[in-house]
Amino acid sequence: MACLIAAPCSGSGKTLLSLALSALLRRGGASVQVFKVGPDYLDPQLLGRVSGRPCRNLDRLLCGEEWLERAFHWWGSQADHCLVEGVMGLFDGRGPGSEGSSAEVATLLELPVVLVVEASRQAGSLAALVRGFRDHQPGLDLAGVVLNGVSTERHRALLSEALASIGMPLLGSLPRHPDLSLPSRHLGLLPPHELQDFQARSEEWAALAERHLDLERLLPLLAPPPRLPSRGNADDPIHWCLDPSAQAWEAIDTSGGRELPIAIASNAAFHFRYPEATELLTAVGVTPLPWDPLADQPLPQGCRGVILPGGYPELHAAELAAARRSQDDLRHAAAAGLPIYAECGGLLLLGQQLLDPLGEAHAMAGLLPFSARRGPLQLGYRQATPMGNGLVTRQGEGLVGHEFHRWELSDTFVDGSERLWQLEGWGWAPRQEGWTTPTLHASWLHLHWAGCSAIPWRLRDAAARAMPWPGEAGTSGGTVAPLPLWSAGA
Repeated sequence: MACLIAAPCSGSGKTLLSLALSALLRRGGASVQVFKVGPDYLDPQLLGRVSGRPCRNLDRLLCGEEWLERAFHWWGSQADHCLVEGVMGLFDGRGPGSEGSSAEVATLLELPVVLVVEASRQAGSLAALVRGFRDHQPGLDLAGVVLNGVSTERHRALLSEALASIGMPLLGSLPRHPDLSLPSRHLGLLPPHELQDFQARSEEWAALAERHLDLERLLPLLAPPPRLPSRGNADDPIHWCLDPSAQAWEAIDTSGGRELPIAIASNAAFHFRYPEATELLTAVGVTPLPWDPLADQPLPQGCRGVILPGGYPELHAAELAAARRSQDDLRHAAAAGLPIYAECGGLLLLGQQLLDPLGEAHAMAGLLPFSARRGPLQLGYRQATPMGNGLVTRQGEGLVGHEFHRWELSDTFVDGSERLWQLEGWGWAPRQEGWTTPTLHASWLHLHWAGCSAIPWRLRDAAARAMPWPGEAGTSGGTVAPLPLWSAGA
């Protein structure tokens, strides 16, 4: 039943192997469902593009064990083949332990592990490394090894004998070639829309799998899982996690049967979001509307809220600053009381100014009192404790999210808004972070809404209370003056 593709460390070739197998299966006309362990946005975009299906994240820390199991069996059982790409090293989890690691997911789902080892500078030491990973956690099924970066046939034969000496199957040997490298930047691999030759790359990945992998041994490891038996409530994960009877909160329908469109910034600057976010919004009666502030589009007429996902606004700061109509609409929407939900990169659009990677400052929407510049890496899971009631959070409801960014804020906190929550994480001092009002949620923290499914309900309810955005007629010379979110009466 499926397998988990893992490695001793990041950069070993997990994504390359996952892409190669997915491309080969798609080329042959088969369907494949790919999953990604952990809080990742970039690898899943590549995997989803190649597989033709949304790549689903499996993250116990963000979503819980039952969601993880339901998601895997529900979506995995709907394809001909299924594979799971791990995160970082096999046993790397929260802090120094393996909580949230690929090994934990493999154990929970009873998946065999295929270990990808970057072996370009190894010989007999390969046996010691693989033996250590095989024996480190009793009960973990290490099904075999795929080698990456093998330079010659002699090198391959040497490594094959090293694995044979410990009884470990060799499932493939990928060559070292510059055309097979996956370009990256400061937050990870480049997304597929930035790879101009993506189709040609896909064909090369498929050929790579065909030429260099032991498909007779590997393909049986990609069998789909069975669908779980019904448990008395909604079978699919989306409706299960929205079922108030299974959660610690109460859903209140304030829509009155009205259409509730919410604009979602969707472009090269804002594309870090889980597919479940849109699905959950749709399931509670929200109509997601794409909005492109990079193209200086006006907010969609009739929308009742705005979602600003994460992404790379720092790489598009000049274009965002030049998008006067989009920024004006965002300011007027805030003043009119439309709910605004901003995460990580989306938060940066709400500040006074954003410094690009070269240090040049660009004016943003000016709704929050900060400027942003490049700073040290902030990375890891965070336990979030809301300090009061806000747009989507309630005091006393603890949440788990993930922080991953290299930009920092220089802010002056003033009256009219409240700090959103206190964040705590392994190796980091507790700190207060984010902004909240009854119509605003703005934070560095990424949340997976499957693990905090009150959020789509609360966004829906806030949208139902808001007046529809009037569109072009209400944006220029209109009746609503821009009002910063931190001003009195925000």
